[in-house]
Amino acid sequence: MENQTTSYTLVLSGLSDLPSLQLPLFLVFLLVYLMTLTGNFLIVLLICTDSHLQTPMYFFLGTLACLDMGYSSVTTPRMLFDFHTQKRLITIQACITQIYFILFFALSEISLLAVMSYDRYVAICRPLHYTQIMHWKTCVLLVLGVLMVSVVYPLVHVLLLLKLRFCRLTPLQSFFCDLPQLLLVSCSDTFINVLLILIFAIFLGGGIFSLTFCPYIIILNTIMKMSKAMRSKAFSTCSSHLTVVFIFYGTLCFSYFHPNRKNHSAVDKVASVFYTVLTPLVNPLIYSVRNKIMKTSLKRAAFTISPF
Repeated sequence: MENQTTSYTLVLSGLSDLPSLQLPLFLVFLLVYLMTLTGNFLIVLLICTDSHLQTPMYFFLGTLACLDMGYSSVTTPRMLFDFHTQKRLITIQACITQIYFILFFALSEISLLAVMSYDRYVAICRPLHYTQIMHWKTCVLLVLGVLMVSVVYPLVHVLLLLKLRFCRLTPLQSFFCDLPQLLLVSCSDTFINVLLILIFAIFLGGGIFSLTFCPYIIILNTIMKMSKAMRSKAFSTCSSHLTVVFIFYGTLCFSYFHPNRKNHSAVDKVASVFYTVLTPLVNPLIYSVRNKIMKTSLKRAAFTISPF
Protein backbone atom coordinates (compact mmCIF):
# COMPACT_ATOMS: atom_id res chain seq x y z
CA MET A 1 0.00 0.00 0.00
CA GLU A 2 1.39 3.45 -0.95
CA ASN A 3 2.32 5.67 1.95
CA GLN A 4 0.29 8.86 1.66
CA THR A 5 0.76 11.97 3.78
CA THR A 6 -2.25 14.15 4.41
CA SER A 7 -1.92 17.60 2.86
CA TYR A 8 -3.46 20.68 4.45
CA THR A 9 -2.55 23.07 1.64
CA LEU A 10 -3.58 23.11 -2.00
CA VAL A 11 -2.17 24.87 -5.05
CA LEU A 12 -4.29 26.85 -7.51
CA SER A 13 -2.99 26.86 -11.08
CA GLY A 14 -4.26 30.41 -11.68
CA LEU A 15 -4.88 32.02 -15.04
CA SER A 16 -1.25 32.21 -16.15
CA ASP A 17 2.20 31.06 -15.01
CA LEU A 18 4.06 33.82 -16.84
CA PRO A 19 5.55 36.30 -14.32
CA SER A 20 5.34 39.13 -16.85
CA LEU A 21 1.53 38.80 -16.99
CA GLN A 22 0.87 38.89 -13.25
CA LEU A 23 0.86 42.69 -12.87
CA PRO A 24 -1.20 43.41 -16.03
CA LEU A 25 -3.74 40.75 -15.02
CA PHE A 26 -3.85 42.14 -11.48
CA LEU A 27 -4.63 45.64 -12.78
CA VAL A 28 -7.23 44.42 -15.29
CA PHE A 29 -9.16 42.32 -12.78
CA LEU A 30 -8.87 44.96 -10.08
CA LEU A 31 -10.53 47.41 -12.47
CA VAL A 32 -13.21 44.84 -13.35
CA TYR A 33 -13.88 44.17 -9.66
CA LEU A 34 -14.18 47.87 -8.79
CA MET A 35 -16.51 48.43 -11.76
CA THR A 36 -18.62 45.44 -10.67
CA LEU A 37 -19.03 46.77 -7.14
CA THR A 38 -19.72 50.31 -8.38
CA GLY A 39 -22.25 49.29 -11.03
CA ASN A 40 -24.24 46.95 -8.79
CA PHE A 41 -24.13 49.33 -5.83
CA LEU A 42 -25.42 52.13 -8.07
CA ILE A 43 -28.38 49.96 -9.10
CA VAL A 44 -29.20 49.18 -5.45
CA LEU A 45 -28.90 52.87 -4.56
CA LEU A 46 -31.17 53.94 -7.41
CA ILE A 47 -33.81 51.37 -6.52
CA CYS A 48 -33.78 52.42 -2.86
CA THR A 49 -34.00 56.16 -3.57
CA ASP A 50 -36.15 56.44 -6.71
CA SER A 51 -39.86 55.89 -6.05
CA HIS A 52 -40.40 54.98 -9.72
CA LEU A 53 -38.23 51.89 -9.21
CA GLN A 54 -39.83 50.64 -6.01
CA THR A 55 -41.81 47.84 -7.65
CA PRO A 56 -41.49 44.02 -7.40
CA MET A 57 -39.48 43.80 -10.63
CA TYR A 58 -36.83 46.23 -9.38
CA PHE A 59 -36.89 44.73 -5.89
CA PHE A 60 -35.73 41.47 -7.46
CA LEU A 61 -33.23 43.36 -9.61
CA GLY A 62 -31.79 45.04 -6.51
CA THR A 63 -31.51 41.65 -4.81
CA LEU A 64 -29.71 40.30 -7.91
CA ALA A 65 -27.28 43.23 -7.75
CA CYS A 66 -26.50 42.42 -4.09
CA LEU A 67 -25.89 38.78 -5.01
CA ASP A 68 -23.62 39.83 -7.89
CA MET A 69 -21.50 41.90 -5.51
CA GLY A 70 -21.19 38.94 -3.13
CA TYR A 71 -20.57 36.43 -5.92
CA SER A 72 -17.76 38.51 -7.39
CA SER A 73 -16.24 39.09 -3.93
CA VAL A 74 -15.91 35.36 -3.29
CA THR A 75 -13.48 34.76 -6.18
CA THR A 76 -11.93 38.01 -7.40
CA PRO A 77 -10.14 39.24 -4.22
CA ARG A 78 -8.53 35.80 -3.84
CA MET A 79 -7.42 35.90 -7.48
CA LEU A 80 -5.98 39.40 -7.00
CA PHE A 81 -4.09 38.19 -3.93
CA ASP A 82 -2.58 35.32 -5.93
CA PHE A 83 -1.54 37.69 -8.73
CA HIS A 84 0.22 39.83 -6.13
CA THR A 85 1.99 37.06 -4.19
CA GLN A 86 2.41 34.64 -7.14
CA LYS A 87 2.28 31.73 -4.65
CA ARG A 88 -1.32 30.54 -5.25
CA LEU A 89 -1.41 28.45 -2.07
CA ILE A 90 -4.67 27.95 -0.19
CA THR A 91 -5.51 25.91 2.90
CA ILE A 92 -8.11 23.15 2.80
CA GLN A 93 -10.33 25.07 5.23
CA ALA A 94 -10.17 28.24 3.14
CA CYS A 95 -10.84 26.25 -0.03
CA ILE A 96 -13.93 24.57 1.43
CA THR A 97 -15.16 27.94 2.74
CA GLN A 98 -14.80 29.45 -0.72
CA ILE A 99 -16.70 26.52 -2.23
CA TYR A 100 -19.54 27.07 0.24
CA PHE A 101 -20.00 30.71 -0.70
CA ILE A 102 -19.59 30.04 -4.44
CA LEU A 103 -22.38 27.45 -4.24
CA PHE A 104 -24.50 29.77 -2.08
CA PHE A 105 -24.29 32.75 -4.45
CA ALA A 106 -24.55 30.64 -7.62
CA LEU A 107 -27.68 28.84 -6.40
CA SER A 108 -29.16 32.09 -5.08
CA GLU A 109 -28.62 33.76 -8.44
CA ILE A 110 -30.13 31.04 -10.63
CA SER A 111 -33.05 30.66 -8.19
CA LEU A 112 -33.67 34.41 -8.23
CA LEU A 113 -33.61 34.38 -12.03
CA ALA A 114 -36.39 31.75 -11.86
CA VAL A 115 -38.38 34.03 -9.52
CA MET A 116 -37.87 36.92 -11.94
CA SER A 117 -39.21 34.72 -14.77
CA TYR A 118 -42.37 34.14 -12.71
CA ASP A 119 -42.62 37.89 -12.08
CA ARG A 120 -42.47 38.56 -15.84
CA TYR A 121 -45.08 35.83 -16.44
CA VAL A 122 -47.54 37.44 -14.02
CA ALA A 123 -46.86 40.95 -15.39
CA ILE A 124 -47.48 39.96 -19.02
CA CYS A 125 -49.95 37.10 -18.83
CA ARG A 126 -52.00 38.27 -15.82
CA PRO A 127 -51.52 42.07 -15.74
CA LEU A 128 -54.85 42.81 -14.03
CA HIS A 129 -53.93 40.60 -11.08
CA TYR A 130 -50.25 41.61 -10.90
CA THR A 131 -50.51 43.82 -7.82
CA GLN A 132 -52.57 41.20 -6.00
CA ILE A 133 -50.23 38.30 -6.78
CA MET A 134 -46.87 40.08 -6.54
CA HIS A 135 -47.48 42.17 -3.44
CA TRP A 136 -44.54 43.01 -1.17
CA LYS A 137 -45.11 40.19 1.30
CA THR A 138 -44.97 37.63 -1.52
CA CYS A 139 -41.81 39.18 -2.96
CA VAL A 140 -40.03 39.15 0.41
CA LEU A 141 -41.10 35.55 1.10
CA LEU A 142 -39.85 34.45 -2.33
CA VAL A 143 -36.44 36.03 -1.75
CA LEU A 144 -36.23 34.59 1.79
CA GLY A 145 -37.12 31.15 0.40
CA VAL A 146 -34.36 31.45 -2.21
CA LEU A 147 -31.81 32.42 0.45
CA MET A 148 -32.83 29.66 2.85
CA VAL A 149 -32.48 26.94 0.22
CA SER A 150 -29.17 28.44 -0.87
CA VAL A 151 -27.86 28.39 2.71
CA VAL A 152 -28.75 24.74 3.30
CA TYR A 153 -27.70 23.23 -0.04
CA PRO A 154 -23.93 24.01 0.18
CA LEU A 155 -23.83 22.68 3.76
CA VAL A 156 -24.47 19.16 2.46
CA HIS A 157 -21.37 19.32 0.26
CA VAL A 158 -19.28 21.04 2.93
CA LEU A 159 -20.05 18.41 5.58
CA LEU A 160 -19.01 15.66 3.17
CA LEU A 161 -15.86 17.54 2.12
CA LEU A 162 -14.76 17.85 5.75
CA LYS A 163 -14.56 14.04 5.95
CA LEU A 164 -12.18 13.73 3.00
CA ARG A 165 -8.40 13.52 3.05
CA PHE A 166 -6.24 15.40 0.56
CA CYS A 167 -2.82 14.00 -0.13
CA ARG A 168 -2.00 14.80 -3.75
CA LEU A 169 0.17 17.64 -4.95
CA THR A 170 -1.75 18.05 -8.22
CA PRO A 171 -2.79 21.73 -8.58
CA LEU A 172 -6.44 22.65 -8.95
CA GLN A 173 -6.77 23.70 -12.58
CA SER A 174 -8.47 26.98 -11.80
CA PHE A 175 -8.01 30.34 -10.11
CA PHE A 176 -10.59 29.44 -7.42
CA CYS A 177 -11.64 26.34 -5.50
CA ASP A 178 -13.96 24.40 -7.76
CA LEU A 179 -15.92 21.53 -6.17
CA PRO A 180 -15.38 18.90 -8.93
CA GLN A 181 -11.68 19.70 -9.15
CA LEU A 182 -11.26 19.52 -5.37
CA LEU A 183 -12.71 16.01 -5.43
CA LEU A 184 -10.15 15.02 -8.08
CA VAL A 185 -7.24 15.77 -5.73
CA SER A 186 -8.71 13.85 -2.79
CA CYS A 187 -7.21 10.49 -1.81
CA SER A 188 -10.49 9.43 -0.15
CA ASP A 189 -13.44 7.67 -1.76
CA THR A 190 -15.54 10.45 -3.32
CA PHE A 191 -18.35 8.29 -4.72
CA ILE A 192 -21.00 9.79 -2.37
CA ASN A 193 -19.82 13.32 -3.15
CA VAL A 194 -20.06 12.77 -6.90
CA LEU A 195 -23.42 11.00 -6.55
CA LEU A 196 -24.88 13.94 -4.61
CA ILE A 197 -23.60 16.40 -7.21
CA LEU A 198 -25.38 14.42 -9.93
CA ILE A 199 -28.61 14.06 -7.92
CA PHE A 200 -28.75 17.77 -7.06
CA ALA A 201 -27.86 18.73 -10.63
CA ILE A 202 -30.69 16.60 -12.03
CA PHE A 203 -33.46 17.40 -9.56
CA LEU A 204 -32.61 20.80 -8.04
CA GLY A 205 -30.82 22.22 -11.09
CA GLY A 206 -33.35 20.74 -13.50
CA GLY A 207 -36.25 22.07 -11.46
CA ILE A 208 -34.84 25.60 -11.32
CA PHE A 209 -34.02 25.46 -15.05
CA SER A 210 -37.62 24.48 -15.82
CA LEU A 211 -39.04 27.21 -13.59
CA THR A 212 -36.84 29.74 -15.36
CA PHE A 213 -37.65 28.86 -18.98
CA CYS A 214 -41.15 27.31 -18.89
CA PRO A 215 -42.89 30.63 -18.08
CA TYR A 216 -41.42 32.07 -21.26
CA ILE A 217 -43.29 29.53 -23.35
CA ILE A 218 -46.55 30.98 -22.03
CA ILE A 219 -45.17 34.53 -22.22
CA LEU A 220 -44.22 34.16 -25.91
CA ASN A 221 -47.63 32.67 -26.69
CA THR A 222 -49.32 35.62 -24.98
CA ILE A 223 -47.07 38.21 -26.64
CA MET A 224 -47.83 36.88 -30.13
CA LYS A 225 -51.52 37.63 -29.55
CA MET A 226 -50.84 41.28 -28.64
CA SER A 227 -50.84 44.34 -30.86
CA LYS A 228 -47.53 45.46 -32.35
CA ALA A 229 -47.05 48.32 -29.86
CA MET A 230 -47.86 46.18 -26.82
CA ARG A 231 -45.72 43.36 -28.20
CA SER A 232 -42.69 45.66 -28.44
CA LYS A 233 -43.19 46.85 -24.86
CA ALA A 234 -43.57 43.30 -23.56
CA PHE A 235 -40.42 42.16 -25.37
CA SER A 236 -38.46 45.07 -23.90
CA THR A 237 -39.39 44.06 -20.34
CA CYS A 238 -38.19 40.48 -20.93
CA SER A 239 -35.11 41.05 -23.09
CA SER A 240 -32.80 42.17 -20.26
CA HIS A 241 -33.75 39.24 -18.05
CA LEU A 242 -33.40 36.71 -20.87
CA THR A 243 -30.00 38.12 -21.83
CA VAL A 244 -28.72 37.71 -18.26
CA VAL A 245 -30.16 34.18 -18.05
CA PHE A 246 -28.56 33.05 -21.32
CA ILE A 247 -25.16 34.51 -20.42
CA PHE A 248 -25.11 32.90 -16.97
CA TYR A 249 -26.43 29.49 -18.04
CA GLY A 250 -24.41 29.48 -21.27
CA THR A 251 -21.01 30.06 -19.66
CA LEU A 252 -21.85 27.77 -16.71
CA CYS A 253 -22.94 24.88 -18.92
CA PHE A 254 -20.00 25.30 -21.28
CA SER A 255 -17.55 25.27 -18.37
CA TYR A 256 -18.94 22.12 -16.73
CA PHE A 257 -20.64 20.07 -19.43
CA HIS A 258 -18.67 20.38 -22.66
CA PRO A 259 -17.05 17.14 -23.99
CA ASN A 260 -13.43 18.12 -23.29
CA ARG A 261 -14.01 19.08 -19.68
CA LYS A 262 -11.32 16.66 -18.40
CA ASN A 263 -8.58 18.29 -20.45
CA HIS A 264 -8.64 21.45 -18.32
CA SER A 265 -7.79 23.59 -21.34
CA ALA A 266 -7.33 27.36 -21.24
CA VAL A 267 -10.85 27.64 -22.65
CA ASP A 268 -12.22 26.23 -19.36
CA LYS A 269 -10.48 28.98 -17.42
CA VAL A 270 -11.83 31.65 -19.76
CA ALA A 271 -15.35 30.27 -19.29
CA SER A 272 -14.83 30.31 -15.51
CA VAL A 273 -13.79 33.97 -15.71
CA PHE A 274 -17.03 34.75 -17.56
CA TYR A 275 -19.46 33.25 -15.05
CA THR A 276 -17.58 34.18 -11.85
CA VAL A 277 -16.04 37.56 -12.70
CA LEU A 278 -17.54 39.09 -15.85
CA THR A 279 -21.20 38.12 -15.44
CA PRO A 280 -21.60 40.17 -12.22
CA LEU A 281 -20.10 43.11 -14.15
CA VAL A 282 -22.27 42.65 -17.25
CA ASN A 283 -25.59 42.27 -15.39
CA PRO A 284 -25.92 45.93 -14.25
CA LEU A 285 -24.82 47.11 -17.70
CA ILE A 286 -27.51 45.02 -19.40
CA TYR A 287 -30.26 46.21 -17.08
CA SER A 288 -29.21 49.87 -17.27
CA VAL A 289 -28.66 50.01 -21.05
CA ARG A 290 -31.67 47.94 -22.15
CA ASN A 291 -34.16 49.26 -19.60
CA LYS A 292 -35.79 52.61 -20.41
CA ILE A 293 -37.02 53.22 -16.86
CA MET A 294 -33.57 52.50 -15.44
CA LYS A 295 -31.94 54.85 -17.97
CA THR A 296 -34.42 57.58 -17.08
CA SER A 297 -33.68 57.08 -13.39
CA LEU A 298 -29.93 57.30 -14.05
CA LYS A 299 -30.39 60.56 -15.97
CA ARG A 300 -32.63 61.93 -13.20
CA ALA A 301 -30.01 61.05 -10.59
CA ALA A 302 -27.22 62.58 -12.72
CA PHE A 303 -29.12 65.87 -13.07
CA THR A 304 -29.80 65.91 -9.34
CA ILE A 305 -26.13 65.41 -8.45
CA SER A 306 -24.72 67.72 -11.14
CA PRO A 307 -24.11 71.30 -9.89
CA PHE A 308 -24.65 72.75 -13.38
